Amino acid sequence: MGKDFRPFAVSCIVSIDGKILFVRHTYGIAKGRILIPGGYLKENELPSQAAVRELMEETGVNAKPVSICSARCKAGQWIFVFNMEYISGTPRSDGYENSEVLLLTPQEAVQRDDITNMSRSIIKAYIANPERVIPLNDDVPPTYDKNKYEFFGI
Repeated sequence: MGKDFRPFAVSCIVSIDGKILFVRHTYGIAKGRILIPGGYLKENELPSQAAVRELMEETGVNAKPVSICSARCKAGQWIFVFNMEYISGTPRSDGYENSEVLLLTPQEAVQRDDITNMSRSIIKAYIANPERVIPLNDDVPPTYDKNKYEFFGI
C-alpha cells in the first residue's frame, strides 16, 4: 500500500443495535480520549475505501459507506465523516492505535468528559438530524473507472 496522504482523512459513524462505535485513542492530542474511528487516506485511495479499511484495521468491523454526514475543511486538510452500514464483525481494539472499543448511545457519548471535541460536535449534529446526509450515488459517468471515482449527492 502507498504512504499515508495526510491532507485527507475520514471518520466513520457505525451504529450497531442503536449504539455508536467509538475507540479510545492511544497517541497524540486525543490520547486517552474516545472518538469515532477513522484515519488518513493512502495515496490513490478513494475516501470510501479508506473508511472501510480504517474501520476494519481499528475495530475488526466490516461496514459499507452509505453517505457523508459531515465534512470539516481547513486550509490544507479535509475530513469526510461517513455514515456506515454495519455488515459484520465483533468490535475489538487493535491494541495499537486504540486501547478500547466502546458502543455508546449518541446521547451517552456527548455527555462524556473523555470524548474529543470533534466527535462530540459530529454526534450532536447526528442526534439533531440523522437524516441530514449526502448519499453515495452509483451513477458514475461511463468514461470513468468506478474504482477510481465516486460521487456523493443527488
